[in-house]
Amino acid sequence: MEEKDSPRRLICGRPKSLMQAKSPLCSGCQHGIVGRIISEVIDELGIMGNVVGIGGVGCHAMSMFVMNVDFVQALHGRAPAVGTGVKRGLNEEAVVFTIQGDGDLAAIGIGDLINATVRGEKLTTVFFNNAGYGTTGGQLAPTTLIGQVTTTTPDGRRPEAGGFPIHVAELMAGLPGVVYSARCAVNTLAQFKRTKKAIKTAFQKQIDGIGYGFVEVLSACPPLLKMSPTKAREWFEKHMLAEYPLGEFKNVNEREIKYQIEND
Repeated sequence: MEEKDSPRRLICGRPKSLMQAKSPLCSGCQHGIVGRIISEVIDELGIMGNVVGIGGVGCHAMSMFVMNVDFVQALHGRAPAVGTGVKRGLNEEAVVFTIQGDGDLAAIGIGDLINATVRGEKLTTVFFNNAGYGTTGGQLAPTTLIGQVTTTTPDGRRPEAGGFPIHVAELMAGLPGVVYSARCAVNTLAQFKRTKKAIKTAFQKQIDGIGYGFVEVLSACPPLLKMSPTKAREWFEKHMLAEYPLGEFKNVNEREIKYQIEND
């Protein structure tokens, strides 16, 4: 796109791996931004014809309907296991990534995730964390904040009843098979760029054959919070970012892994 009144040329186009389709997501949902970032990364890495996405169950899986790449729908929580099957059994040269939400990944799927990572599978996971079960009506999720009101915690989450929020990116960083773990957000342009860099790094770890890459992306959910998109973003910036610190928690290169193996 070129602005007539500006001497500078601005280019903004749709990634080839993103279809021209109406978003199925709610107004103010940031999941679509994450899907856009994944598409841009796929284009820039030149892997569109050799990438396979594995979708979990939840709002995040709507990306399957707008991304122009091969996708497999996994049973709830089983995306890492299905991804392992695709990578090991069908095409070890394929670049395989999973997209999963907080319920899909951190609740029913936590066992599949941990087992895939401790095996050091060459996979990439993008974890959409909006602190609740958005698709099924707004129930408590493993990442729901203390004090946060949901349909199953009408008085707010209490540790003695609902436990504590799980910090998945930090958990992943402590597992030896994980070579990259980060937590990001998309609430500002600067955070958008950092998220894109992190997801691209996680994909590159797989392409280089180093190991499992994991990126958690925080997202606001207006229907879950029963707020307008603007108010939901304000709540997100005040509460979600306070609970879940952003940044890289692990970034291992190939030389470090070889050194570790040789000295075991």
